[in-house]
Amino acid sequence: MKHIRNFCIIAHIDHGKSTLADRLLQTTNTISEREMMDQVLDDMDLEREKGITIKSHAIQINYKHHDGQEYILNLIDTPGHVDFSYEVSRALAACEGALLLVDATQGIQAQTISNLYLAVDNNLEIIPVINKIDMDGAMIEEVKDQIIELIGCKSDDILLASGRTGIGIEGILDAIVNRIPPPKGDANAPLQALIFDSVFNSFRGIIVYYRILNGSIKKGEKIKFLSTDMDYGADEVGILKLTMQEQKEVKCGDVGYLITGIKNAKEVKVGDTIVNAVNPTVSAIQGFEEVKPMVFAGIFPVNTEDFEELRDCMDKLQLNDASLTYELETSQALGFGFRCGFLGLLHMEIIQERLEREFNQTVITTVPNVSFIAYSTKGDIIPVNNPSEMPDPTQMSSIEEPFIKAQIITKPEYIGNIMTLCLGKRGMLINQSYLTQTRVELIFEMPLTEIVFDFYDKLKSQTRGYASFDYHPIGYRESDIVKMDILLNGDKVDALSALIHRSRSQDFGRKLCEKLKELLPRQQFQIAIQAAIGAKVVARENISAMRKDVTAKCYGGDISRKRKLLEKQKEGKKRMRQIGNVEVPQEAFLAVLKLDD
Repeated sequence: MKHIRNFCIIAHIDHGKSTLADRLLQTTNTISEREMMDQVLDDMDLEREKGITIKSHAIQINYKHHDGQEYILNLIDTPGHVDFSYEVSRALAACEGALLLVDATQGIQAQTISNLYLAVDNNLEIIPVINKIDMDGAMIEEVKDQIIELIGCKSDDILLASGRTGIGIEGILDAIVNRIPPPKGDANAPLQALIFDSVFNSFRGIIVYYRILNGSIKKGEKIKFLSTDMDYGADEVGILKLTMQEQKEVKCGDVGYLITGIKNAKEVKVGDTIVNAVNPTVSAIQGFEEVKPMVFAGIFPVNTEDFEELRDCMDKLQLNDASLTYELETSQALGFGFRCGFLGLLHMEIIQERLEREFNQTVITTVPNVSFIAYSTKGDIIPVNNPSEMPDPTQMSSIEEPFIKAQIITKPEYIGNIMTLCLGKRGMLINQSYLTQTRVELIFEMPLTEIVFDFYDKLKSQTRGYASFDYHPIGYRESDIVKMDILLNGDKVDALSALIHRSRSQDFGRKLCEKLKELLPRQQFQIAIQAAIGAKVVARENISAMRKDVTAKCYGGDISRKRKLLEKQKEGKKRMRQIGNVEVPQEAFLAVLKLDD
């Protein structure tokens, strides 16, 4: 065990984690030149296209140190986006050390700091690395000072490297061996392993990834999952190279995979403990908090009969992405579907893309919103996750919405733009401090509702990409939230309802009605689009009826003949309006997300 090192790479988005992982694998000859490509660990097409890491990836490296000793390094490459911080927290639980990567041209950014705090909470040994030192705009000395101020390390502790060209990679491997402690644990104790990920394979069933803390796991042994209390046979165990490599035994301190032939997704929980069925340890491994979804949206199949198939796909997807939560929901407009909880808007977009690509499901996503807490006049507490759960205003004494503490790090010249943006989103400035002369940290408290839609995109465009953003929840506060319904010819379309602050409702309603007017196809009858709060209509647009030219066949003669035909058409129109049904295209549901200010 003293020759094993478990470590992960943490950093802000685009600071070069996956590129550095590529170089580490290449330098140690873990993968051949033929298998080498950019972002080699990112195995989803989606990750390559967007250039981001969505899933943490584990791989085992064999490294021969210059003292002649062979070491086993288990590397976990983690995502950098704030929406995938749950992936990072699970990767950290399986490690003893972390490479903290900072881009030499960008310096320390918000996600660098929050990932660092996660690592410190897990008592990891931190190795600071300045990456991209070969770039023209590299500010090596300034970034060194920032790191020293943040971590309190010595200047000599900071490694300089370039993931692209391979400078400094040997130094990083040395530091991993010398500075990161080997895993602690008792090889002779009963088995205790932590599940940190799982994936569904249609031929083999569910493949579980785990890190062994005590004991060992042999092929053919009887094992048990503590939280579900079910026994399985270990059909195959092994280690994770670029592909899975079967072994007879995976020992204490190692990271490996396990195939038991489980087909039911509900039986495997990330954060669960694997023990030996014959000689089980009683205690589960602590340290995994339950994931708290921030954004809720409905996902519905386009054809109602595909509902069962969608349910299977959601089960399989949840295995691979433990931060996705979902429950059943019905909608008058869209039929049966799921109410899903996501960690953020990017997470929601990725889930939708994965459903379409990996499982061939075309789905409709409703307006995302956050969860509120309503208090009834009788004193009951009612959680409100979607507009249809909102109690009647006459029976409600107050409603609270979730607030977050947002940390924005930027250049001083963009302070004005950020202030305007955040105060316009009902934010309150709590603190403003200069980290260095060219970097300022702003801390706001703001409602989560306001940042759900497009806050991140706007922040990037207002600051030309120089601001970095991170947030964490700070609880609920009382607020004036109302439910806005959209009515088409007097009928409510429940999938377009939204919960919104009263001060923003009129403006929002007007924009939404205008947008729907553009998107809804014209019918033979007039369509009235209304936005209403309770019984009060706050905005209205009309789509005029298409008229068939009934007088075309009537030429010459008295005007009364034409009038007779027009009167007849008018009668028909009246009858039609009573039974008229409006079809809403899918773009209309997405229009709400793209309302420009």
